[in-house]
This record gives sequence, structure tokens and C-alpha cells, in this order.
Amino acid sequence: MIGILGGTFDPVHYGHLRPALEVMESLALEQMRFIPNSIPPHREQPWLDSQQRLQLLQLAIGDQPGFELDQRELERTGHSYMVDTLASLQDDFPGAGLCLVLGMDAFMGLKDWHQWQRIPGLCHLVVTTRPGAVLDQAFLQDIPAELVNSADELGLKAHGRILLKSVTQLDISASQIRQALKQGRSARYLMPDAVYDKLLTMVND
Repeated sequence: MIGILGGTFDPVHYGHLRPALEVMESLALEQMRFIPNSIPPHREQPWLDSQQRLQLLQLAIGDQPGFELDQRELERTGHSYMVDTLASLQDDFPGAGLCLVLGMDAFMGLKDWHQWQRIPGLCHLVVTTRPGAVLDQAFLQDIPAELVNSADELGLKAHGRILLKSVTQLDISASQIRQALKQGRSARYLMPDAVYDKLLTMVND
């Protein structure tokens, strides 16, 4: 199975990287594909341009086996819709099984996504949580997917299952980093040093 982690990564930080690694290892995924979006449909435009975000991601994940950078959304025109990305990935990796990794907040907003009803038919949903988290059963009723309890159960079907995965959740946000830099404060230790040093050269040019 292949993990999919999308987002603006504006900029990438440990709050993206550590959970991605834990999910990849615990589910024994072949790889985790980081997919930066180009024009996010549900939020303001990114602070960093696409090439800057791409450079920082390359620095962040380049030395981690199994982490892959996927540029398909940056190469596509128009808004970045996950349903289109998943369909494209299915074409590229037939039969591999896709696991879309998203946090609880993103999952609870799933019904606002473009053509969201199609998504469980294209992948499994791996929802990263804090220990002991539970899902609202009323929210799940409309989602055409089955809640399962283990990674082994994901592998029994090609798509259409939801797994809650407890991970180390670091209270770091890209907006927090952007705000610190705009106010002249340090954001060191919130991301790999190489990423931070490169980010400083970008924002100070």
C-alpha cells in the first residue's frame, strides 16, 4: 500500500514529518508520497510560492527512505482537488492500494471537499489522532466507507475503509511558523535545520 499526504506545506515542519513516518512504519506502507498542492480550493493562497515549498519539501524528506515527493498537483492547472489526484495515482499505481492520511480536523471537513463521495471509492482513509480519540458515529453515517480497527483490515480491500491511527501529534502549525518569522522571532526546532536555514534565505531575499 502507498500512503498519500497532501497539503500546502507552507512551510513543511515536524508536525507533518513525524506523523507521516509513524504511519508509514506502523502500516508497513511501501512509501509515503508528499503531494504539495498548487491552488488550494478551501483556503487562502500559500505564503511561499510553489517552487519554494517544493525546495523545502525536498530538503525535508530527501534522506528518509520511503518518503517520495510527488509534483502532480503543481504540474496541473487550476485548483488542486484530491479526488483528481487519487484518480491519477490509481492510474499510475494500479492495484497498489492507496491510503490517504489526514488529521482529524481535515477528516471532519471531508464533506466540504470537491466530489467527496468519490474519495472512499479511490482509497482508504487513515485518520491520525491523539490516543483514545473516537469518531462521531452520526458523521460516519453518510460516508461510504467502513471503520476498521487494524492495518491488516485495510489490506483486505483495495479501498473504502477508515482507520484511526494514534500518532505523536506535535502542536506545530505552518501559520505559527509564518507568524514568528513575520514578527522577527525564531522558528528553529520546529522543522529540520536544513529546511529552516533555507527558509530564512527565502524570506530574507
